[in-house]
Amino acid sequence: QVQLQESGGGLVQAGDSLRLSCAPSGRTFPSAAMGWFRQTPGKEREFIASISWSGNNQYYSDSVKGRFAISRDNAKNTVYLQMNSLKPEDTAVYYCAAKGTLGADYVYSRVSQYDYWGQGTQVTVSS
Repeated sequence: QVQLQESGGGLVQAGDSLRLSCAPSGRTFPSAAMGWFRQTPGKEREFIASISWSGNNQYYSDSVKGRFAISRDNAKNTVYLQMNSLKPEDTAVYYCAAKGTLGADYVYSRVSQYDYWGQGTQVTVSS
């Protein structure tokens, strides 16, 4: 059973930066696509960013494009989400997710496409 653990959330002011990290424990995927999502109370989980297993392909939602950057270090089995120019509307619980790809170097943006999820980390941006 794969478990994903997010870290790096916290309380920041508008305009600040944060970097989230996500690492799996237990069995690992050598070729997993990874994604970041966020959710606020009463709303559906929202796609933020995805990165293919090689790291060569990334895809972002329009709401974060140009401000957030997803990356991965396969040697450390860790994926990152660098969040810059944070806004109060970025306040949410952020989740990382993994999808086993059997080598297909694609990105994925739908919740239903992912196999494993972390417990989430809270990001709060004050105005």
